[in-house]
Amino acid sequence: MFGAAKTKDLTPQQLKAALDAGTVLLVDVREADEFAVERIPGAVNMPLSTFQPASVPDGEGRTLVLQCLGGKRSAMAVDQCRRAGLAIDTHLDGGLAAWKAAGLPTMIGAARA
Repeated sequence: MFGAAKTKDLTPQQLKAALDAGTVLLVDVREADEFAVERIPGAVNMPLSTFQPASVPDGEGRTLVLQCLGGKRSAMAVDQCRRAGLAIDTHLDGGLAAWKAAGLPTMIGAARA
């Protein structure tokens, strides 16, 4: 859309470095069943189908980064955050698919309670 703010895109390598440095909180907006099958270590799950910007966790000084499978849903969640007046504008470009294509590690199986 003309005049819309641009989403900040992180590459998988940039996200990995930021996760390792503890400077980001990764929010996976895929559905719970997708998250349970495979996810990026350290991600928290907030499915887009029930996503409420007001419920996004406090990053405690870290940058919040949104992520999905390919980048479309995380960009939609960034847009919802903007409309709600939140300064959340960063997502993983290409999502989990790009992360895996870069050879970066994932967690397989149900999340621990």
